[in-house]
Amino acid sequence: MTRSQNLRTIAFAFPFVMLPALLFAQTRDSRGAPLRSAAIANVKYTVTFKALQGVARVLDMAMSFTATGGAKEPVLLGLPVWTPGSYEVANFARNITGFTVTQRGQPVHWDKADPVTWRIFAEGAGEVQVAFRYHADTLDNGASWARDEFALFNGTNLFLYPAGRGTDFPATVHIETEGGWRVTTGLTEAAAPRSWTAQNYHDLVDHPFFVGRFDLDSAMVAGVWFRLSSYPTGSVKASQRLRLFDQLGHAIPQEIAVFGDNPWRRYEIMQIADSSVNGMSALEHENSNVAVIGATLLDEAFVPSVYAHEIFHAFNVKRLRPIDMWPYRYDQWEPTPWLWVSEGITDYYADLALVRGGVTTAGAFLGTTQEKIDRVNDTAPIALEDASLQAWIGMTDGTSDIYYPKGSLAGLALDILIRDASNNAASLDNVMRELYKSTYKNGRGFTGEEWWGAVSRAARGMNFTDFIARYVDGRAPFPWTEWLAKAGWRIRSDTTREARLGVTLAGDSAGVRVMTVDPTSVAASAGIQPGDVLTAIGGISTKDPQWQNWRAKYAKLEGTALPIALTRGGKPMNISAIVRLAVLINQRLEEDPAAGEKAKRIRIGIIKG
Repeated sequence: MTRSQNLRTIAFAFPFVMLPALLFAQTRDSRGAPLRSAAIANVKYTVTFKALQGVARVLDMAMSFTATGGAKEPVLLGLPVWTPGSYEVANFARNITGFTVTQRGQPVHWDKADPVTWRIFAEGAGEVQVAFRYHADTLDNGASWARDEFALFNGTNLFLYPAGRGTDFPATVHIETEGGWRVTTGLTEAAAPRSWTAQNYHDLVDHPFFVGRFDLDSAMVAGVWFRLSSYPTGSVKASQRLRLFDQLGHAIPQEIAVFGDNPWRRYEIMQIADSSVNGMSALEHENSNVAVIGATLLDEAFVPSVYAHEIFHAFNVKRLRPIDMWPYRYDQWEPTPWLWVSEGITDYYADLALVRGGVTTAGAFLGTTQEKIDRVNDTAPIALEDASLQAWIGMTDGTSDIYYPKGSLAGLALDILIRDASNNAASLDNVMRELYKSTYKNGRGFTGEEWWGAVSRAARGMNFTDFIARYVDGRAPFPWTEWLAKAGWRIRSDTTREARLGVTLAGDSAGVRVMTVDPTSVAASAGIQPGDVLTAIGGISTKDPQWQNWRAKYAKLEGTALPIALTRGGKPMNISAIVRLAVLINQRLEEDPAAGEKAKRIRIGIIKG
């Protein structure tokens, strides 16, 4: 999924070996009848993006194909409702206008079979042309976004497929654009200029495009050419490009070593820097990723972490993934209880790649781990499987993306337990490598039995039934004191006094939303209620990335008035609370000086690989 880094919180963002013949066979019309298109062939797509389209924030799309059936057998063309890796139903079809169909120069009758499927009544066999305009003004990794001289688009937004006919059809894509503009994509180039080919529909939509004016630079990383395409021009300094390539040059070999496989011939990093963005997000693809980052944040320490996460996804999720998401269904959501592995453990390996490659230090690794522990502790208890399944509905209770940090921590826990049980002879690396070879390389996803079987084998037969019941299917807190001791680490606690409101909060477009209120707290006394959106505390806007600095501002002002601005039911309000300091226990993960030799070996094994 999109691996995102926000300055307020850490909110941790899939080709195929084998594709089925009936990926879309279960799509049904408004009457419940299965949808199955007439057969088509010679599929071609043309996307036009020139200066006029840029000003209008649109893409013009044309599709041609050969209808091979009779006039009584309609062609059914569907559009995906989501983009793999972005776990939300996006309904891209709502951005389409001006849909037309012609055959031999004459209009062809069409209607809708369902909200995202067009039914076309071709006049017998022959070539058919479909055209429409796509509104491209959503700055999102999985969407389409156009500016005067630049466009990002994802194939899931534009490329129609024959419903019920499967994905095993080849296609070509041609880009019509201005003569001096560039095009970047990970697809295979065709012989014709500005044309690309795909052997199946999944490959087709798994390669986003940049079109327009943007910068290009490249470097050899782990024996593969990595290319950085960055918009707008001049947004990335030469020193920043060199630093990023150097960081990736150290981290990526560590990720390749986990699987013993280098799956790319080349890799595309596609980056948009925009002043409206407060953080960074990215979305993985077969041999590329699309990143959106705040224009002033390119020097932040989280940048290589986000890229390490997305590049590890080329192995874990794009290739190795749960059977629930194999194959991909584009016409409906695909919930799975395994996102804590697909996303969370990917995030754990992003941290490992950076520390093993020398991009960060062991101390920084521990600091990041502690941040994840704190994030989980500050969130309502939830099972990893439940959090994974709920990803699609965007929970408002603060748990919507908790499977990232909690899944990462579960990966660390399993790594420790495997190393402890095997006397450091095996690790979580063995699990990932075994499943990659036994499932992905055999053209299928892994089952729960296969996952836990591989974990148990790596741990020399250790039984993980209790671990699953308590920490994956259950909501028990992770026993860090016990687990960390096995790896020569400990949690040290320091006590301080800090100004606190006594509420739990979740992000909101207008500020931060109050989820719960402690009835004995300052917030309760001031009349703050669940559902209120706090827009400023102590004169500091909650849209400010450093809004929690209000605590430091009032650290020595206990008993004084604390102004709070909020909205309730859409109406702005100003209230006053009384500053109250609370005892706060700060935890810090550190090396245990009393660790035994085995624990030290395990610690070194995790950090060094």
